[in-house]
Amino acid sequence: MAIPGYSELFNPVLRAMKDIGGSASIAEIERQVVKDIGLTDEEVAAPHSERQSEISYRLAWARTYLKAYGMLDNTSRGVWVLTASGRQTSSVDRHAVVATMTSLRRPSRVKSSESGVASDPITNEPALDISVVEAEEVIKEAWRTQLLDALLKLKPDAFERLCQRLLRESGFVEVRVTGRVGDGGIDGVGIVRLGGLLGFPVLFQCKRYRDSVSPSEVRDFRGAMVGRADRGLFITTGTFTRKAREEATRDGAPPIDLVDGEQLLEKLKELNLGVSIKMVEEVSIRHEFFQEI
Repeated sequence: MAIPGYSELFNPVLRAMKDIGGSASIAEIERQVVKDIGLTDEEVAAPHSERQSEISYRLAWARTYLKAYGMLDNTSRGVWVLTASGRQTSSVDRHAVVATMTSLRRPSRVKSSESGVASDPITNEPALDISVVEAEEVIKEAWRTQLLDALLKLKPDAFERLCQRLLRESGFVEVRVTGRVGDGGIDGVGIVRLGGLLGFPVLFQCKRYRDSVSPSEVRDFRGAMVGRADRGLFITTGTFTRKAREEATRDGAPPIDLVDGEQLLEKLKELNLGVSIKMVEEVSIRHEFFQEI
């Protein structure tokens, strides 16, 4: 099947949010929608840009439209939630959602060569310039592209040291980079402390990928773990295929936790590793004060 246009993803996103429980990360929404609409691994991996797949791109716009329509909201920590209206709505008319967004946007100056009317390359609906609100969102999200570019330019050993630092800042202790040729892809080991008393080793692998990690790479990593640790952590700047995610949590096999590019960027931001966050002061006038003085 072809990847649905973003307006065709409105209701799958709503259903996914309800199935997940009303709140979800971007990755959880994408996994549920991909499962529900039955996309193949090839379709899921189809790129839109160097840092984003086509389905991720279209789902991002679907979330933006549903937020403007009052069905979804998102927190500063990247968690998406159903609003009160979203919880009470089983489905939406995609044309009504698009019309709502249209009222917030300026008509595009780019015209179709055939009809003289601007058209959206995804849905064939009227194409529109980005609104002020969306422009602000694009500016706010620009740091992701810049950070990913910086990560992809790192040498392999530098990226391993960055992952080592990230794990230390996340609470791991005795984190060592051990990557050696012929070591089955294991780049290091760290110890996770539980309650300050118990500790268990976790082996990790870190890959600077632009593409998706396959299930065979997850299996190879697990094979290298045998006899050395009961849990693994696979960190990548890319993504994981659906089968790779299934392989990571396969019954009867040592579990492997997966951190994809989007999660890695968010974690670096959260820990202020290579990322600076400036808080903007907002000043508003309380007119009632002057009326009561």
